[in-house]
Amino acid sequence: MAQYLLAVHGSAENPYRSPEEMQQAFAAVGAFNADLQASGSWVFAGGLLPATSAKVVRVKDGAVLRTDGPYLESKEHIGGFWVVDVPDEAAALDLAEKATIACLNAVEVRPFQPIPES
Repeated sequence: MAQYLLAVHGSAENPYRSPEEMQQAFAAVGAFNADLQASGSWVFAGGLLPATSAKVVRVKDGAVLRTDGPYLESKEHIGGFWVVDVPDEAAALDLAEKATIACLNAVEVRPFQPIPES
């Protein structure tokens, strides 16, 4: 089995056309989460607050700096994610198709680096 990140990409603006559409998406994501848990693919998932709530910590010239706001200036930000444990990339892509339909946003699929055996 391999772990993949399914990252939801969305704009800073509300992607839903109406409050009803937003509630439908939330319900669909809840059902998707339940299916992931029942299948044993679920590792962890979460929705994120807007990118404006982000803090960035970095080292510059030997000093640790903390700043407000997202690190990248972009029209799209990660709005939430799933970590799944599946047999292969094809299975991760199948889950991403279901996820994008549920949340009504683009979903990026990215494998985790393998953990070296000791």
